[in-house]
Parts: sequence; structure tokens; C-alpha cells
Amino acid sequence: MSKKAAMLEDRGVVSVTGADAAGFLQGLLTNDVERLEPGEACYAALLTPQGKILFDMIVVRAPDAGGAAFLLDCTASQAADLAKRLGFYKLRAKVAVADLSAPRAVAASWGGEPAAVEGGVLYADPRDPRLGWRAILPRPIAAALGSEHAGEYEGLRIAVVAPKGGVDFAYGDAFPHDANLDLLRGVDFDKGCYVGQEVVSRMKHRGTGRKRIVRVKLAGSPPAPGAPVMDRELAVGTLGSSSGREALALLRLDRVEDATAAGRTLSVGGVGLTLAE
Repeated sequence: MSKKAAMLEDRGVVSVTGADAAGFLQGLLTNDVERLEPGEACYAALLTPQGKILFDMIVVRAPDAGGAAFLLDCTASQAADLAKRLGFYKLRAKVAVADLSAPRAVAASWGGEPAAVEGGVLYADPRDPRLGWRAILPRPIAAALGSEHAGEYEGLRIAVVAPKGGVDFAYGDAFPHDANLDLLRGVDFDKGCYVGQEVVSRMKHRGTGRKRIVRVKLAGSPPAPGAPVMDRELAVGTLGSSSGREALALLRLDRVEDATAAGRTLSVGGVGLTLAE
């Protein structure tokens, strides 16, 4: 694989700074941010009390500010809402939250070691090593990388089954297990309490999760994201993002197993669909 890079135009940046920043995020998010060294990142989510994903993000401990600053690489359309929601939780914590999406942007590089970045923060993608590296950069520097290879990056993301919130799953409607956060190192089951923890822990220990985002292969051109995946007249899930004839789909695995055992082919928008090996 040759070395590539692209600005990710669908990503935004939120900062959390201050003496209490680490403890503040630790009590809210699904992963252990206190263990991060400067320049390290983890994947995490902020949940509802019922355990459903409100926001997912890559949390980066800034290499400066004495470890008291974090940058959240998040969905661009949610950045302002994420900053606002974190502000609700501040209470007396010594933290400052800001949406930095106007001056800062996110870029990805893959297929080789990344180049040094000027005026930015570089970090390995914590979800899967095959996704390479990411960087939070001044927006003009990120924009200079262009988006020529963004489609190729989407294909890589789909190949490693790393879902995109708002496309592959609906915010406010999916549990972490549905969206593979547990498989992508996005949940620490040994850390202390956080919002929604009891539900997530119960799903893990009781094995009650029935849905997963999986990679699928299509027999024709992919319908739009959100199209229902059908087993004859029964909906068994929804299609997500696609790249060529491969896509991600959020499926009820028990119903898919029933269809497979009976020799029935799933379809979406009239296009045949099979699970990728």
C-alpha cells in the first residue's frame, strides 16, 4: 500500500483544558482517558444514562499544557453540540470547553509512516492499526493535503469495520456494542463509573446484544445509507456507508443466522447482500 493522506472534511475538533480536564472526561466517557500519555489517543463515547451513544470521538491528550489539555476528534456536525453538552457537565470543575472546528481540522494518513506535522498534533488511530495516523492541524495546512484520497480512506475504514456515526448508526439510538466500540477499543470495562456504564456492563456480562455493524458485499450498486436490509418481508437491519460493492450494515445477527440457515438471500433495495468473510 502506498503512502496516502487526506483532509477529513466530516471531522471537527473540540478542546477540553484545565486542571480538572482528565478527571472531568474520565467521569463521562466510556474509555480510560487518564492513562493516556501526551500525544496518545483513545476511542471513546459519551452515552445517555440509558447507555446509548450520543457522541463518539477520538480523545487525544495534547503533548503540551502539562497533560491538562485534551482534543476531541469528533463528527463535524456534532462539534458544537458536543461542546455544549460537555459544558452542561462542568459544574465546578476547573475546565474550559471550546469548539475549535473553525481554526482546526483533522487529517488522516495511511500506508506508511506519517510525515512530521507543523503546528499540529499527530497520533496513531487507536481503533485499528490499519487505519494509520491522524493529525489535528491548522485548517489551512490540513486543506492543503486535499481530499483526493478521501474515498480511498473510506474504503479502508469500511474494510476494517470502523463505523461512522450518523451514517452507519444513529446517534441516540445505538448501544456501544451495536457500533463495535467494544471491538475497536472504545470501551474500558475495568474503569470507574461513567454515564451509562451500568447498561453497557450488563450487556457485556449477560450477552444481551443482538445487533452488530458488519461488513457486507453487494451484488449491485449500493442503495443510499439507511435503506432497510430485508429477509423476504422481514427487516433485519439497515445499510450504512459503502465503497464500491462493499458496505457496512447494522444487522440483527439472530435473524441473519435464521435466514442463512434456511438458505435465503438477504437484499437491500432489491440488491442481493451477503456477509463478507
